Amino acid sequence: MYYDYLDSPIGRLLLVCDDAGLRHIAFEKNRHPTPLDPQWQLARERFGQVREQLDAYFAGALQTFDVPLAPRGTPFQQQVWSALRDIPYGATTSYGDIARRLGEASACRAVGAANGRNPLPIIVPCHRVIGADGSLTGFGGGLPVKRFLLDLEQRHGAFALT
Repeated sequence: MYYDYLDSPIGRLLLVCDDAGLRHIAFEKNRHPTPLDPQWQLARERFGQVREQLDAYFAGALQTFDVPLAPRGTPFQQQVWSALRDIPYGATTSYGDIARRLGEASACRAVGAANGRNPLPIIVPCHRVIGADGSLTGFGGGLPVKRFLLDLEQRHGAFALT
């Protein structure tokens, strides 16, 4: 595994990858921290494309990421994370909507738990999931970071909050 850091408008992000692709993006202050493994190697050169795309995203110039991803999770988590990638830039949805799309209408809490364990926030846009009543709900990087990301997308996107 390889790692590096990216300074961003929402703080320093830890980036972790291996030969399969990007495994983690972790916020400085994270509900589910990603501890550095002593066997991981600092390797700035492995993150050029990730850095470019994240920088472009924060500048409002990129709406869709295409870096190779390799998140690890259960089959259900993988389904949820895939559904998150289908939420358009600048749009939002609810846990219940995702559960219904997955054919598991009663699985709102499970969707919420999988969303909360998303190892690739921003690129797999868990920040676009809000409460059914339109309220901001939990986010690993904190609600101010979630609000920042949603506001950024609203300024640069073609969609309004739903």
